[in-house]
Amino acid sequence: MHIHRFKLLVTGLFMVGLLSNTISLAQPKSVEIRVDLSKTKEPLKPIWGWFGYDEPNYTYMKDGKKLLSEIANLSQVPVYVRAHSLLVTGDGKAALKWGSTNAYTEDKNGNPVYDWTIVDKIFDTYIERGMKPIAQIGFMPEAMSTKPEPYKHNWSPGNQYNDIYTGWAYPPKDYKKWSELVYQWVKHSVARYGQKEVESWYWELWNEPNIGYWKGTVDEYIKLYDYTADAVKRALPTAKMGGPEVTGPGSESSARFFRAFMDHIASGTNAATGKKGAPIDFITFHAKGSPKLVNGVVQMNMGTQFRDIDKGFEIVASYPTLKNLPIIIGESDPEGCAACSEDLHPQNAYRNGTMYSSYTAAAFARKYDLAKSRGVNLLGAVTWAFEFEDQPWFRGFRDLATNGVDKPVLNVFRMFGMMQGNRVEVNTDLAYDFTKIKNESVRGERDINALAAKDSKSATVMVWNYHDDNVVVPASPVDVKLKGIPAQRVFVQHYRIDQQFSNSYEVWKKMGSPKSPTAEQISELEKAGQLQLLTSPMWINVKNGEVDMPFLLPGQGVSLVKLSW
Repeated sequence: MHIHRFKLLVTGLFMVGLLSNTISLAQPKSVEIRVDLSKTKEPLKPIWGWFGYDEPNYTYMKDGKKLLSEIANLSQVPVYVRAHSLLVTGDGKAALKWGSTNAYTEDKNGNPVYDWTIVDKIFDTYIERGMKPIAQIGFMPEAMSTKPEPYKHNWSPGNQYNDIYTGWAYPPKDYKKWSELVYQWVKHSVARYGQKEVESWYWELWNEPNIGYWKGTVDEYIKLYDYTADAVKRALPTAKMGGPEVTGPGSESSARFFRAFMDHIASGTNAATGKKGAPIDFITFHAKGSPKLVNGVVQMNMGTQFRDIDKGFEIVASYPTLKNLPIIIGESDPEGCAACSEDLHPQNAYRNGTMYSSYTAAAFARKYDLAKSRGVNLLGAVTWAFEFEDQPWFRGFRDLATNGVDKPVLNVFRMFGMMQGNRVEVNTDLAYDFTKIKNESVRGERDINALAAKDSKSATVMVWNYHDDNVVVPASPVDVKLKGIPAQRVFVQHYRIDQQFSNSYEVWKKMGSPKSPTAEQISELEKAGQLQLLTSPMWINVKNGEVDMPFLLPGQGVSLVKLSW
């Protein structure tokens, strides 16, 4: 198809959009996005290919296995998975914010009893799909806890959050027994999966020890880290070990914890070995946004999340001997509680629809720039969202699928999975960059911007139309102008997430929001949950290395344009 015919087609679609839009007569201004494929930057690391969740036993349940297959298949590189409670004592039955493996118990004489059955079941599920674990070493087995009772909590979305921090959150009675447990786990993993495989994993200690997840002191966490890292390295010297998974480094108390840990790593006295410092191969912390309801409308706060990320990067960058280590943002999300459902927490009403997907596109794209500005090595950012087995349809948990049906947000990760090669230059005269969002969030005009990449035979441009306020607005005209295309003819595929495309939630609502969809309805929902093309793929001619692609992009919509040659 020639360029002028292509532009006529898109202009026709544009006019249909204008005529059908009855929300407002005032149309938003056109946004020009200029992409120069001849100006390549650093490789586009797959920082998005990291996921995690609280409930490890969902891993091998029916919808858990289905979703893990979906996640594994969206990426050309192995996806990493992080789960809590891998050493928690219990019967292996899942509950909200709870899981157990019974990996460690003791006989009547206090001797260790190791049982890796459930841990293996979890890791086998990953390995079978070509995924890899971020092996989280925690939490405290009941027989080791300094305050074992009460141990299991019974939390539900309406309960006080602090109800969850029970006996599993306490330090060990015996650090040497703890160290032996860790040693045995790593040795067992090498025996089961092979040294080369386990060398590709990431071992880490605990979760958010600066809040209720750790009932010990900062010094006790550091001591636990020393014993843990020593055990991991004794079992497999080439294993990758890291921490401390603090949350919210933008707060003063969290930053103090983080710095105390880093100071110890750099120059402290090791409690396990007596040597200087402690081994570390990667550094972890968490960063979350903070949505709220304003006059009945969900208002996100991406700026809060970015300030936490930036502070974490700043802290790492302040240690000359550590600043080049890989960083994994162990949880990187719009807010903090995946299991707090929309029905009881209305500020979380962004999760089922396209606001979650547009937020994710806009946020991940800027994490690259945040890391570059601080000169640190960002390896990955974990999306703390999975699935919740046997819950009501679209209840509004922070999840990627509901009852085996993918939600719109998962399709953003499918888009990211198609982006290969090096980043390429996108014009910088648009409304927002990472600095402005960090300082102001997205409260003025809309954030319409792009992330682009190129490899030897293709180019991809992801474009989003995001705003913190989840209000219905007219679609925005966008004109993507590409130059530096090294071909005379390209095959164009345009994928879209919006109210009509790649959106199982809107289809479910049109069905009447059935509480028990029929088999036929479930099949329709599954299809709607997949990433969909906006238009039929087409060949277009390239003139002087350039292609002009105008289209309408609805509010909270995301497009991915892929050119192949």
